[in-house]
Amino acid sequence: MGSKYKELQRECYEANMELNALGLVIYTFGNVSTVHRQEAIFAIKPSGVPYEELKPEDIVVMDYDNNIVQGSMRPSSDTKTHAFLYKNWGDIGGIAHTHSMYAVAWAQAQKDIPIFGTTHADHLTVDIPCAPPMKDELIKGNYEHNTGIQILDCFKEKELSFNEVEMILIGNHGPFTWGNDAAMAVYNAKVLETVAQMAYLTLQINPNAHRLKDSLIKKHHERKHGENAYYGQ
Repeated sequence: MGSKYKELQRECYEANMELNALGLVIYTFGNVSTVHRQEAIFAIKPSGVPYEELKPEDIVVMDYDNNIVQGSMRPSSDTKTHAFLYKNWGDIGGIAHTHSMYAVAWAQAQKDIPIFGTTHADHLTVDIPCAPPMKDELIKGNYEHNTGIQILDCFKEKELSFNEVEMILIGNHGPFTWGNDAAMAVYNAKVLETVAQMAYLTLQINPNAHRLKDSLIKKHHERKHGENAYYGQ
């Protein structure tokens, strides 16, 4: 086995363990993958393996057509969704999927998460999108592959950029997040869960809470991501 696969497996393993450490998964739910663009392969957690038993060498290496390149275990049941996104979105380096409680609650309610505050605006300037539940004919077909289609369709319909909005809720299912590497995908999964909880609590306190005003959205997003960003060292 080439060292590039070992390194890829290690990166993927660490991201999956971080997902667990952050309390974003229960039992074996959830997964993270990381991609090697030059080789057109990606590494992903094996299906149904408890996190406390997971080892770097268990991580499965796949190509974009869902063939196993390295590994003796079956990959995550969501592998085809990851493969579809890597194939269609050439800039992303890692993908995470969880069943975290508040994000799933919003997904089950089939609601976008409104941009109520600056925590949300630090990361994106729009509501967190919720894709509608999958159509029956797609459910009967290649379900996990079609989840990828569901995500792309939602972004097209809402005219969103995957480079700017690195998270989505799948109606009645749960969240997918991504980033320039697996660690960033996990970071975004934690941000999404936190913002989902904050938005839920906001509506409990005031069901008529107002969306954050545009001037504050612009200020908070640009101080982290704009040309003259000044957040951090």
